[in-house]
Amino acid sequence: MMLIRTDPFRDFDRFAQQVFGTTARPAAMPMDAWQEDGEFVVAFDLPGVNVDSIGLDIERNVLTVRAERRDPVQPNVELTVSERPRGVFSRQLILGETLDTENVKAHYADGVLTLRVPVKEQAKPRKIEITHSQDNLQEIGK
Repeated sequence: MMLIRTDPFRDFDRFAQQVFGTTARPAAMPMDAWQEDGEFVVAFDLPGVNVDSIGLDIERNVLTVRAERRDPVQPNVELTVSERPRGVFSRQLILGETLDTENVKAHYADGVLTLRVPVKEQAKPRKIEITHSQDNLQEIGK
């Protein structure tokens, strides 16, 4: 079977989507984020990325994720179709003051990098007890 590509405009459109992404699908590092059990969780899709090429840095409250997907093609091999983005990708997230950036946990499995950032204790919702006393009732206005 032979694959023939003859539409240069489609090729350019595909290339532009890989480099710049679309609003529905970012180019390099799509992510989901949610809160769960007192933690802020972020999951990045990084299929085909070796865990050794992933870097995580936090400076002040800016989290930077860098990853590299290397070119799988060996020398003297002709690439027929190239739709998967490769190279170095990075993404930055600004973390709020309510998150404990000192205790971030990272886990990489099945092409997904998952970060768990605990919410600081003072930022968690809590109930405030109201006390009252029947004996100390005073009339106001006299």
